[in-house]
Amino acid sequence: MKVYWIGETLPGKMVNVMENKSLHILAFGAHADDVEIGMGGTIAKLTSGGKHVGICDLTDADLSSNGNVHLRKEEAGNAAEILGVTLRVSLGFPDRGLFLKEAYINKIAKIIRTHKPQIVFVPYAKDRHPDHGNCSRLVEEAVFSAGIKKYATEGCNEPHKVERVYYYMINGFHQPDFLVDISAFIDKKLSALGAYKSQFEKTAESYHTPLVNGYIETVEARERMFGKLVNVTYAEGFKSKVPLLLKYDLLGE
Repeated sequence: MKVYWIGETLPGKMVNVMENKSLHILAFGAHADDVEIGMGGTIAKLTSGGKHVGICDLTDADLSSNGNVHLRKEEAGNAAEILGVTLRVSLGFPDRGLFLKEAYINKIAKIIRTHKPQIVFVPYAKDRHPDHGNCSRLVEEAVFSAGIKKYATEGCNEPHKVERVYYYMINGFHQPDFLVDISAFIDKKLSALGAYKSQFEKTAESYHTPLVNGYIETVEARERMFGKLVNVTYAEGFKSKVPLLLKYDLLGE
């Protein structure tokens, strides 16, 4: 596996540009750990089936109450290895500064054009943290701009049209439009979340945040509840702005 970072190189990590830049899936988050919370099991399931999945963190989470940028990047690299992703990048936008700026949209569009994902995942905008909704809106704008022929991005002007954009849940529990069975991959998801010790592990030095008060257990309970909806043990829920087309017999396997 190759983990490729834009910006600061992680100590002890091999940093390589992908030989094959095309991705099946590219998941965006405002901060490292957002994607793992919302769809870590789905990513593990996809990569186990041979799909190329990338994660793009818009910020370095530099305002995190616990941990620091260096440690959070190291944790993010460890989580990426656990999930088997092909690529992880950080765009280094300012934490709590994810406003609708053309410069940000352009950089996200360049990532999309460079790695040509078929499907993009972003946070569902109805969330207690404003950065998650702002991340979603920025990526939606970038997805549209990346497909415009005359829209310019530095060093990568070939347009790319993403087939679908789907929305994963971070802090919320919303009625999903579709579910992915992650029963066989819940341990991978929990291991990836466990890599973020600075965020989820309570110590004597920890600043009290919602994340250090049983947050991982809450996420696991949510996925178990989603699983109950479709008679499996664990599932992750997603939202979609467009209808889903079923390409198999409704009475088939």
